[in-house]
Amino acid sequence: MISVPSGVRVWLATGHTDMRKGFPGLSLLVQEVLRRDPLSGHLFCFRGRRGDLLKVIWHDGQGACLFTKRLERGRFLWPSPADGAVTITPAQLGYLLEGIDWRHPQETWRPTSVG
Repeated sequence: MISVPSGVRVWLATGHTDMRKGFPGLSLLVQEVLRRDPLSGHLFCFRGRRGDLLKVIWHDGQGACLFTKRLERGRFLWPSPADGAVTITPAQLGYLLEGIDWRHPQETWRPTSVG
């Protein structure tokens, strides 16, 4: 996983997106649908119709980056289109990319005080 610089927000484009789009087409969606600047340095995530393919675009100040991930099993958990534009934390993005429910991650162990 590439570390997300501090101050960078992660935006999810709700609903599904045509995964044939590259940086220019996805940038246009960022402008028209999310009402954001694709060159702002924030990350913008898009999911395909089947739910197993994710694309992330990011402009790092020097150029455009396009990351793609396809899950071998399972689907990326995604907000419904009714939710509008959704922003998540970089930690939640890490869960999302691993196919984990980023909305309700569960701790499997909690330290207890010894006394």
